Amino acid sequence: MNRTTPPRPVNVEALFPKLGALRGTTTRLHPRPGRPSVSVSSVGGPLLWPADEPWPVCTEPHKRSSGYRIADIRRERQVLADAWARDRPTEEERVLLNELGRRHREREIPDTDPIPLIGLAQLYRRDVPGLPPGPEGCDLLQVFWCPFEAHGPSRYGLALNVRWRHSGQVVRPLDTPPRPALVGFKGSVAEPCVLHPEQVVTYPYAGSLPARLRRRINSWEDKQARKAERRGEDDESVTYQHDLSIPQGCRVGGFPSWHTTDPHPMNCEACDAPMALLLTLDSLEWSGANGSWMPNEEWNLAERLRDRCPTQLTIGRDGLLNIFACPAESGHPHRWCLQ
Repeated sequence: MNRTTPPRPVNVEALFPKLGALRGTTTRLHPRPGRPSVSVSSVGGPLLWPADEPWPVCTEPHKRSSGYRIADIRRERQVLADAWARDRPTEEERVLLNELGRRHREREIPDTDPIPLIGLAQLYRRDVPGLPPGPEGCDLLQVFWCPFEAHGPSRYGLALNVRWRHSGQVVRPLDTPPRPALVGFKGSVAEPCVLHPEQVVTYPYAGSLPARLRRRINSWEDKQARKAERRGEDDESVTYQHDLSIPQGCRVGGFPSWHTTDPHPMNCEACDAPMALLLTLDSLEWSGANGSWMPNEEWNLAERLRDRCPTQLTIGRDGLLNIFACPAESGHPHRWCLQ
């Protein structure tokens, strides 16, 4: 079933015509649980990988001997999904869930043992409108990460690996990729999801707008909030940032959200060119009391069956991961940040 974004609560360009010159396009991926193959775009699905090419690994020293088993994580999710589809878990299921949810230790795994990275997403240009060409015309973008938050100076950072390839050059695909014995957190393992790409209009993050325009929008939002308060409405009032500018959920292109930090330059480390947003992986597909980014098709479901986190990814604290690419040279290294 396709997923479609509802019309925005108000026509923001009618209110603020200067936004018309800043309008952009982003592609919401709308991942939903399914059975994707290596030949299609997916989040959490199998990746097209040559059998004769080494699988990417993490070799940065950090603890990797304590964590969760991938099979237990997937089984736990299935039990919960079945239980909530009918009402709630039975007592027998609660016992099973308690067992599936416990951490394990593999003492024989050294802190420097190479860890197979986990595939987060793969996107074919033919499937995803707006996905730019990769280096030398590569048509397949693949994203991996280490399933432990233990990297960088803070020892709480993520380790990401972004690859482009020519899909037609993969003659003999790898059947069964290596998997880590344990993962550091359950949200590092994405559920296999098929995609329903949809291009929608988007506008820059509020903090990136010209100061005068931003002040006008802030004034309008204050008036909206006061009106809602006078009416005694409990729902959130419409705001530029939450409802009118940047769509929630996994998406390609458009403008980055900076909702946990102030906007800051993301320049290419090779040529210093300002980088463009390539891909956003989001913990949630929609949020907020009014759920304005919830697809039309979800409104027909019972509330307990609406899945705001179909990928089961947890990025930071229900945050998102922005991946940037150099628009001047697609072969230059990517950069990313958490929000």
